[in-house]
Amino acid sequence: MIKKLSACTSILIGKAASIDGTIMIGRNEDAKAAWPKRFVVHPRGSVGRRFTSKDTGLVLDLPKDSFKYTATPEWTDRYGLFEEAGINEYHVAMSATESAYTNERVLGFDPLVENGLNEEAMVTVVLPFVKSAKEGVKRLGNLIAKYGTGETNGVLFADDDEAWYFESGAGHYWVAQRIPDDAYAVVGNQLAIEEIDFDDQANFLYHPQIREFVADHHLNPATSGFNFRQIFGTQTRSDAIYSTPRVWYGHQMFSPKAAALETPESQALPFIMKPERKLSIFDAQDYLASHYQGTPYDPIGALGTEEEKHRYRPISLAKTQESHVLQMNRPEGNDIHWLAMGVANQSTFVPFFADITEVPAAYKRGKLPAQLNAAYWIFKHASVLVDSHLHDFLPLLRDVQKEQRIKATEMVEKTDQALALLDPSKRAAYLTRQSTNFAIDVLNAYKQLSLDLIVKMTDYSALNFNTDENL
Repeated sequence: MIKKLSACTSILIGKAASIDGTIMIGRNEDAKAAWPKRFVVHPRGSVGRRFTSKDTGLVLDLPKDSFKYTATPEWTDRYGLFEEAGINEYHVAMSATESAYTNERVLGFDPLVENGLNEEAMVTVVLPFVKSAKEGVKRLGNLIAKYGTGETNGVLFADDDEAWYFESGAGHYWVAQRIPDDAYAVVGNQLAIEEIDFDDQANFLYHPQIREFVADHHLNPATSGFNFRQIFGTQTRSDAIYSTPRVWYGHQMFSPKAAALETPESQALPFIMKPERKLSIFDAQDYLASHYQGTPYDPIGALGTEEEKHRYRPISLAKTQESHVLQMNRPEGNDIHWLAMGVANQSTFVPFFADITEVPAAYKRGKLPAQLNAAYWIFKHASVLVDSHLHDFLPLLRDVQKEQRIKATEMVEKTDQALALLDPSKRAAYLTRQSTNFAIDVLNAYKQLSLDLIVKMTDYSALNFNTDENL
C-alpha cells in the first residue's frame, strides 16, 4: 500500500484581524507532485449510515442525516478518500489535516492506533454532521478519544462567528484553541498550541482526562502551567529546518515589527500573533503561495547562495496538490471556498460559493495518466511549462494571475450585490451559475497561457540554427 505523507502549511485569521470582517482558514495540501485532486459537492443525505476506512479499516456508524458539503477528494479512493476541506450547508468550514509529530515520551504511554481515525476520513465523518465550528471540534475529539488515531494532526474549523485549531497529540489525547478575533496563526507540520487554560471553555477544549494522563506519567517538563506544545510536541533539528521557517516567514509578512528578533530556526515561535495591519483574502492566498521571497532562502530568488536557497522547506512547492482558503462571515452569508488546483504559486484561487449545488465537469475529473480535460491537469500543464524556462515565462504567468484576481474580485462583489435583491428560492442556482462561469473562464485563460508558452518554447530547441536569410 502506498502511504500518503502530507506535509502541509496552514493559516487561520480572526474576523477582527481581517480587512473586511471575514474569518479565514486555509491550507496547502502537500503530498505528491503528480497526484490529481477533484472538487465536488455532496448533496444532503449522500453519506451512508456506515463508514469503512480504506486506509485503516476503521468502521464507524454515522448519524442518520448528513448535510450538503463541498470537498476535494483524491482522484482514486484506493487508499482512502482524503476529502481534505469543505464548507457544509450550515456554513461550517473544516480543513484536515496539518500533519505533525508527537515526542517519544508521550507515545510510550499512549501509542498511535493502527486502525484509528486518520486524515483520510476526518472530513467525511465530521463535516456533514455538525452545525458549528465548536461542534466540529467536539465531534472530532470524541471520535479520536474513543477510536484513537494513527497520526498526529492539526485540524482547522470555522463558521460565521469564530475559528478553531484542533490538535491530536497522541493515540487518543487532543486539545483545541479558539483563534482570538483580532489575531492570526500560521502552522507548519509541528504541534503549535501552547498554554491551555482549563477554566476557559469559551476558548479551549480538550480531552477530559488529558491533565490526569500527563500528571500520572510525569510528562510535563515545566514546574507550572500546561504548555501542550512542550509536553506533546517535538523540538528537533528537523523541525528547525522543515517546520519553523514557514511560521517565521508568516510572522515576517504580517507582524514584522513584533517578529524582528525571530529567526527561521527558533523553536519558540508564538502560535497566536497580532497582525500589524488588517489582512485580506489575498494575504491569506499570498502566504500559501509564498517561498521566502525577499530573503536569501527563496529557492528561485537572486539573493542567496545555492546552499541558502535550499536550506529550508518553502511554503509553496511542487508537491502541493491543491490549496484552499475557506472564507466565512461574508456579506449576505455568501461564504466562499477558494480553491487553487496544483501549486498555489503557479495557480489561481477560484471562488466557489458555499451554497452551490454543482461544479464544472473539469473539476470533477482528474486521474493518472494525465488528461487535459481535468482542472488539476490544466493548471499543472501551465505550471510545468513555466518551470521549463522559469525566469522568461514567469512574468507571463503573473500577468494571467493578476488579471484573474481582478476579475474574481469584480465577480464576487457583483454577486454579493445581486444576492441582496434576489429571491431566496433562486439563490443556489444563481451562485452555482456564477461560480461555474468564472471557473470555466479561468480554465480557458490557463489553456491559452499553455498554448502561448508552447509557441514561445519552439525557439528554445537545441536543434535551432541561425540560417543565412539569403539561402
